[in-house]
Amino acid sequence: MLIIARAPVRISFGGGGTDIPAYYERHGGFVVNTTINYYVYTILTPGQPEGVQIFSADYRSFTQRPICEDLIWNGDLSLPKAIVYYFNIRDGLTVFLASQVPPGTGLGSSGSAAVSMIKALAFWCGLDLGPKEVAELACFIEISKLGMPVGKQDQYAAAFGGLSCFTFLRNEVRVEPLRMPLQARRELEQGLMLFFTGISRQSSTILKRQLEASQREDRETICRLTAIKELGYEIRHALENGDLRTFGELLHRSWLEKRRVAEGITNPELDRYYEIAREAGALGGKVTGAGGGGFLMLFCPSEHQAAVTEALTVIGLQRRPFAFEDKGAQVLQGIPWTRSSSRYPFRVFHSL
Repeated sequence: MLIIARAPVRISFGGGGTDIPAYYERHGGFVVNTTINYYVYTILTPGQPEGVQIFSADYRSFTQRPICEDLIWNGDLSLPKAIVYYFNIRDGLTVFLASQVPPGTGLGSSGSAAVSMIKALAFWCGLDLGPKEVAELACFIEISKLGMPVGKQDQYAAAFGGLSCFTFLRNEVRVEPLRMPLQARRELEQGLMLFFTGISRQSSTILKRQLEASQREDRETICRLTAIKELGYEIRHALENGDLRTFGELLHRSWLEKRRVAEGITNPELDRYYEIAREAGALGGKVTGAGGGGFLMLFCPSEHQAAVTEALTVIGLQRRPFAFEDKGAQVLQGIPWTRSSSRYPFRVFHSL
């Protein structure tokens, strides 16, 4: 028996940081993002009857039950252990996790890993959870159970997929697909560029600073996050109208606000990369995720992309091609676990 599930990672266009509960529960949050065709995979196979084995290709690590209830987030395998514990799987399971992007690169891979694993384990247990159920469970485990200083956009993006708008309220998350003219959507996809800076970082330090500032209602932090949220609304409007030049300019303005939210979001090296890209013709961009490293995302007219690519490649950045992904978490192959399941053939199963 074999179950394979995957969830895409995301790039965020506007509103990032306003999806943290400490902010949106008081002020409301709003994020525009899209999933792309890089994935986190979960593979489940029967294991030894005396325990659960978890392997991670990204961290090159391994754990075996007993998995205790005293779970504290400290990176590596704490998250998958907590998910296995939640599903009360005691034995007979091997979990293998692999991502197409390095951890700590700002594409929301932790949230995608949680979503991918929850989708797989639910199916293993004979459940077909919908995207909202998967996203909320991933948020519950990451934020409430493990105390990870993260928001909700990564989990929701990975579960639902596509180019979407998320409104975060105290007791509700609203999910809306962003409607764009077809030609403008193609031009948006073609105009976006991703460059790997070669820097992987733990975002927790940056996020903790932002979380603490939001919790104590630090006036400057709240003002900047509110400005980022308002720019997110403007970005949505520009995209819906197919106004990509304005989108690029708003992306730039949003980055200027974000870099001042918390210490560590940027540094002189990242600032230099961004300025070189702008000088070569990029309209706007940002460092993905919480900042501090990872990927540099840019929006650049096609006539300037060769110059931007050359300028950044010369100083050591690697361009990574990508495309939009419209589907969220999926079970690609598998059947629910039952004692008689070996009598049934594998089948492809997709989320609703």
